[in-house]
Amino acid sequence: MTEIILASGSPRRKELLTRLGVQFRVRSADVDENSPEPDPQILVQFLANKKARAVQSLEPERIILAADTVVAFEGQLLQKPISKLENANFIRALSGNWHEVFTGVCILTPSAQALGFERTRVKFRDLSSAEVLGYANSGEGLDKAGGYGIQEMGMALVEKIEGDFFNVVGLPIAKMITLAHSLNLELLPWVKSEVVGAD
Repeated sequence: MTEIILASGSPRRKELLTRLGVQFRVRSADVDENSPEPDPQILVQFLANKKARAVQSLEPERIILAADTVVAFEGQLLQKPISKLENANFIRALSGNWHEVFTGVCILTPSAQALGFERTRVKFRDLSSAEVLGYANSGEGLDKAGGYGIQEMGMALVEKIEGDFFNVVGLPIAKMITLAHSLNLELLPWVKSEVVGAD
């Protein structure tokens, strides 16, 4: 099994890969994520590719995996809030409403690339002011697109989702595996061609 390089310092992405048994190590991509691109599905793919290319320049013989996530709401892109006040504004706006989560995924080998994205719709409950302020003051959402983490305390904010749950966490697993297979890569070390012990 070939080791891959995860071009991300996200603890959520690291945890998901670890749970899958993927063999990887982390080398965070130091790139400018500011972009005027308004289309979230284009933006997340552009940024995922940019992160992967930055790490590939340092690890040219390795397989690189990168991802980028944004939240889209009423024509605006909600990335990581810069303060608890902005985080509260994000959560207040999303309260009682649907929004969309987009994650771009890029896999690079020394000779090929696979790039794609996943989209998930998420609806928040109608939240009280105390819930909005309490969550923002927790600080949990400050390093997360849209200002919340669905796998942590932020699960209490969510009423329902349509689509890939893991996309909202930050790494759409099915999309990642599909892209890897398009490059003839098997990321999962426990995948076997036959049942062990079968007659």
